[in-house]
Amino acid sequence: MNATTLINSALDELLGRVRPSLALITNGRRGSGAGVLAGAGLVLTNLHVVGRARSVQVILDDDTHYDAKVIASDPKVDLALLQIPANGHTPAVISSATPRPGELVYAFGHPWGQRNVLTGGVLSAVTRIRGRDGDVPVLRADVQLAPGNSGGPLLNAAGEVIGLNAMIFGGDQSVAIPSSLIRSFLAGARKDSVPEGVL
Repeated sequence: MNATTLINSALDELLGRVRPSLALITNGRRGSGAGVLAGAGLVLTNLHVVGRARSVQVILDDDTHYDAKVIASDPKVDLALLQIPANGHTPAVISSATPRPGELVYAFGHPWGQRNVLTGGVLSAVTRIRGRDGDVPVLRADVQLAPGNSGGPLLNAAGEVIGLNAMIFGGDQSVAIPSSLIRSFLAGARKDSVPEGVL
């Protein structure tokens, strides 16, 4: 088996493992984005994907549709946690490892409304950008993003979520919220608004 076949087989396996945890999110208008299952009945996404919409709907990989409720949010890091009446789905694995510049990464989402599109690249930097209340840690990578990728995962080669894709910076660099902030946000959500045992 040659190297190309091995790589393609590994990517196919990665997609098959991660795809059940990817969600499509619509905000009741024309906008849409992505999200990842973060626990039983819980979907993590960017706050800007949800916006101020009165109606948010989550569509899972098996095409089941759910009305969602925002149960936690943090505008400082652009994260929101949604609750849906669903159980038994596979949650994403949120990495606890420190991302390293130069490693291969993959963005998974729904650019321009196209479902389940994977793009690959290299993690360019672990850095900080100016946020609304000071500097915020971010990951920068050269993966291609488009509207519809926001809220979707930035994955390492093991298929773990190392970040949540949030924006395009400078025309050709993606910006993702690192898993360290995601884990802190989810821990806070568990403490403040999610029933014990759900996360």
